[in-house]
Amino acid sequence: MAQQQGAAEQQATSVCAPREPVALSAATHDFLKALASPTRQRIMLLFARGAELSVNEVAEQAGIGQSTASQQLDLLRRGAVVTSRREGKTVLYRADRDGSATALADLQTYLKNCC
Repeated sequence: MAQQQGAAEQQATSVCAPREPVALSAATHDFLKALASPTRQRIMLLFARGAELSVNEVAEQAGIGQSTASQQLDLLRRGAVVTSRREGKTVLYRADRDGSATALADLQTYLKNCC
């Protein structure tokens, strides 16, 4: 039995060729960091269906302070989860679909090659 198991393990190893190591980009690290916080995950949900919100609106709807909302939005922006634009004195945030898609593609490539 032990011989059969050893032979099966050896066969499985020889079938799988070693893969080229792939590293995640710095942008994908920032993306994953942005998703790591339950508060930021809650904020992300506010941008569903293309919503565009100011820092004050995010703070109010998420039930957090304005400075906390600003810090969290900055991390989400650096992680390419949200994008921002200025309208007069107000900065409006919305989901960054292209940034998220790029980070997810990088993560998918990494997972295909590492595991």
